[in-house]
Amino acid sequence: MSNKKPSSIFVSGPIAAQKIAEDIQKHSSKVSIGAHSIFLGQVRADEIDNKKVTAIEYTAYEEMVMEKMAVIRESFFAKYALTCMHIYHSLGRVDVGEICLFVFTSSAHRRDAIDACNEMVETIKKELPIWGKEICEDNSTVWKQNN
Repeated sequence: MSNKKPSSIFVSGPIAAQKIAEDIQKHSSKVSIGAHSIFLGQVRADEIDNKKVTAIEYTAYEEMVMEKMAVIRESFFAKYALTCMHIYHSLGRVDVGEICLFVFTSSAHRRDAIDACNEMVETIKKELPIWGKEICEDNSTVWKQNN
């Protein structure tokens, strides 16, 4: 169990490379950690009806996300031998090429870090009320389908 109440997972706009680097660097003094696994979700320049996607506008039912995330987080610490886990998801506009999701897991051994990271990404996509509206080059919008 983590015994730590998770802080908000939300970041306004894109997740900065500096934030990712700082989170990684903070773990260099935690010498019981032997492995990190990192997933970075980036907005793609998909095509919808022959129009390029230029950004995604993320919204969420924030209170429900945080309630569900607390339960999910504890279940992951019970299932995997994690040292720590950090999750950040963008809210608001994120342009093509920018980072919108950052999942970072750490453990003594690689298998727990890798498996937990992969499962968490899938869990976020399937279980959390976070939505993305794709914005096309002509400013038309389409609700994103998670896949």
